[in-house]
Amino acid sequence: MSDIPETFLITALVILIFASAFFSGSETGMVALNRYRLRHLARHGHKGARRVEKLLKRMDRLLGVILIGNNFVNNYAATIAALLALAWFGNAGAAVAPIVFTIVMLVFAEVTPKTYAARKPEGLAFFASLILKPLQVIFAPLVWAVSGISNGILRLLGVREPEDGADDLSPEELRTVVNEAGGLIPKRHQKMLLNILDLEKVTVEDIMIPRSEMVGIDLDADMSDIISMLRNSQHTRLPIYRGDPNHMLGVLHLRKINRLLMRQEINKAELMQFSVEPYYVPEGTPLHRQLINFQNARRRMGIVVDEYGDVLGLITLEDILEEIVGEFTTDLAASSPDILPQEDGSYVIDGSTHLREINRTLHWELPTDGPKTLNGLILEHLQQIPESNTSLRVGDYLIEVMQVKDNMVKATRMRHRSQA
Repeated sequence: MSDIPETFLITALVILIFASAFFSGSETGMVALNRYRLRHLARHGHKGARRVEKLLKRMDRLLGVILIGNNFVNNYAATIAALLALAWFGNAGAAVAPIVFTIVMLVFAEVTPKTYAARKPEGLAFFASLILKPLQVIFAPLVWAVSGISNGILRLLGVREPEDGADDLSPEELRTVVNEAGGLIPKRHQKMLLNILDLEKVTVEDIMIPRSEMVGIDLDADMSDIISMLRNSQHTRLPIYRGDPNHMLGVLHLRKINRLLMRQEINKAELMQFSVEPYYVPEGTPLHRQLINFQNARRRMGIVVDEYGDVLGLITLEDILEEIVGEFTTDLAASSPDILPQEDGSYVIDGSTHLREINRTLHWELPTDGPKTLNGLILEHLQQIPESNTSLRVGDYLIEVMQVKDNMVKATRMRHRSQA
């Protein structure tokens, strides 16, 4: 002890404390990194991010070199602190040194660097990687030995190495990320992203135009009625059938027959020449799959059929896009003609209106895991066809049946319980 200058020991102790702080901060910084931001930076050519990403691919080896280095410097620092304590306080130093050394290490080599690393993980991790990478080579035999023993113990405990893609986000986790993005993503864009994630939970039956509301051309009708429909139609595409939608013949794009409509006489055969084969969509198809199917088939409208081939309704590309971006108009009466607001705060709603449309338009939360329409919801709740003026409550919503026709609820008055 007398052969070693105290100045040298003090200097070495300070250097070792800083080294311990480096290893402690590096460990926290590497773990606290946002892996997805790191991946983004690496793909855009950030050298530090690429270096850190390579180190993180073998977390066992990275932690091995950090902990080996940290234990080395901590043990050497403790030894030097004990020598200094004995020199300054004699035998009493053996009792004082551990207490003082522990406090110093906690403050300067543990809490402070780890707190800093947790707040600024990127800067510290990129800098630390410059030192940790060569240290990984220097300590390679020891790191491999420690990692091998550690991995062997983990395997005995039933812990396996994570598979590739194990840290990929699930849809629900991605939903949480989008919700917590805050001001980083505008509210409207957040809503659109969440709607895209919801497409896999929604099927074509949830948003299709039901068969009873389909507007099409019946070739068994008089030609004058057909021409009148063509000239006054608000739709650009109309299905063509004979007698019944189950006998579907094709789909007519009205823009293709503009010149034809200017003539005085048109026959049904000419209309069929401008039609295309109907495009059928099986019931139960998720919207995200149907969106891709529309793109691959280069179609914008499909006829929804059940397992027996019977027509259930039709779905358009615009219907799916509205599920993502919302209605293409902000006027309630224009966007939802079946939902009419009243002065008393209630709404007169057509019984055939889809529950999802009601929820989207009024920001309600009617159950959508059962019946698809308001009429179906009422019939399921009552277990019978109601009479007019029947009132019921479904969750937080009060419903008054205003009109029943053809065994269906045609019109209702609804309000949220908070508005009653």
